[in-house]
Amino acid sequence: MIQSFKFRSTIIFFFFIICYGIVGINLYVIQIKHHAFYKKLAQQQYHVTITQTPARGPIFDRTGCHYFAMNKDYIAAFLLPNQLTDKDKTLDFLNIHFPHAAQRFKQNKDKHFMFVKRRLSAQEIETIKAADNPDIFILTEPGRYYPLACASQIIGLTNIDNKGLLGLELLYNHTLAGNKTTCHLEKDARSGYYYFKKETTIQGNTSNPLHLTIDADLQFLVQTAIQKTIDTLRAQEAAVLIMNPQNGEILAMVSYPYFDPNNASTSNPENFKNRIITNAYELGSVMKVYAALAALEEGVVTSDELIDCQNTLTTHIDGRIINTVQAHGIIPFTDVIALSNNIGIAIVAKRLGTRLYDYYKQLGFGCKTGIKFPGENVGFVNPPEKWSKQSIISLSYGYEISTTILQLACAMSIIATGYKVVPTLIKDNNPDVCFLQQAEDERKEKLFSDAARNTIKEILEKTTQYGTARRARIKGYRIMSKTGTANMLIDGQYNTEKNLYTCAGIVEKNDYQRVIITFVKEVDKKNVFASTVAVPLFESIAERMLIHEKII
Repeated sequence: MIQSFKFRSTIIFFFFIICYGIVGINLYVIQIKHHAFYKKLAQQQYHVTITQTPARGPIFDRTGCHYFAMNKDYIAAFLLPNQLTDKDKTLDFLNIHFPHAAQRFKQNKDKHFMFVKRRLSAQEIETIKAADNPDIFILTEPGRYYPLACASQIIGLTNIDNKGLLGLELLYNHTLAGNKTTCHLEKDARSGYYYFKKETTIQGNTSNPLHLTIDADLQFLVQTAIQKTIDTLRAQEAAVLIMNPQNGEILAMVSYPYFDPNNASTSNPENFKNRIITNAYELGSVMKVYAALAALEEGVVTSDELIDCQNTLTTHIDGRIINTVQAHGIIPFTDVIALSNNIGIAIVAKRLGTRLYDYYKQLGFGCKTGIKFPGENVGFVNPPEKWSKQSIISLSYGYEISTTILQLACAMSIIATGYKVVPTLIKDNNPDVCFLQQAEDERKEKLFSDAARNTIKEILEKTTQYGTARRARIKGYRIMSKTGTANMLIDGQYNTEKNLYTCAGIVEKNDYQRVIITFVKEVDKKNVFASTVAVPLFESIAERMLIHEKII
């Protein structure tokens, strides 16, 4: 009896020893060997990480009253490929209404998530709602809306994930987007509703708006004037730039054709470029202004010196042929520019020699302007070491030198004020986007004498009064302008049937100054010049601008 009791006690003892051993081994496996696994599993049950993205900052015009870019909610459709309740029905629906999504489904059928389509149209939303398919879900996601299409090449656009892709949206993406804030939460693992700890692990910052120098109303007025020119002349391209020469602020910048930023996928990618900044052209006789300024500054000519233009349309200088549109005899140098005589300016430019190149560079040609904008073109000025006998002649009236419309406006601003200016699209009250300090340094010293500059302004005024730009006259205002008609270089040859037409000028009244550049490319009319193409556009723009800005 006693032996039987001891036997049973021994069995019970070893049974509990084994049980405790099993428990101990399991505790070792759970707490030590697989510690990381079970810790991660526990964290998944009660730890939550939340990322908060700030709303993208809007883009305003100079007044702050008009939006160039604003936020808008867009509708997207998605499905969960590995959780479909009726796979065949859903695939049939996709094949009929969203064939691209049906193709993507074949590659993502085991995924947890797949977009059917983002930024659905109103019709597509109605189609999905009418189908009442439980496998297709709707969600709202943020996006951008652009009210003024003619500013699209300035503003740019964002991609489907609302990140800057082009233009100022790209350049100032950090300012507009801000930084995400990441928070760590601990919740009740059983109910999932109660949070008892919150910790910010990554502190983001809010987005900032962008205030441009562009006047939205003026931008629209310019666009309507350009459209009228395009329709009347059936031109391929046109552009207008309005700038305040005293501080470099760009008030309007329109380049046609532009693109629809709210439906960019259907637009020609070539139209994404802001041609005023990214394209350089040989602009022809408008460059005579700067050759004349250099000649006056160097003292190789005076305003009243008589220049023999040989009373012919064609002549030879150093064995090179020079053509001009109208024949003139012996005329004052002021009339050489006002009447745009190629022979006269070539004669004077030869006195300058290689110094003409130095002055062109001093005026900013062949250099970046300092504007903060992607893809700026520096243009080109043929350097003296590469000159032929023709070069000094060509450079005097706008060939062998390519320039952007923006560079042309900056050079005209030097004539207006005497100082180099850094152009800007951004108001200087924005954080992190103020004027370059270089601008202040450059404005301390005049680049040309007042005598040479004032003489050029008088010449430009005469050009508007009785010269090639006389259609730009506006009673009661001082209009100083110069035209340029240039043959386009096609396959290495200058084509007389394809031309560029430019008018560059200054509008003044008392302390008020504006620089306007108008540009038209390839019109569907024969025997026309900048005087009948770019000048009427200049006059129309100037009138609209003066009325809008209430300059009486």
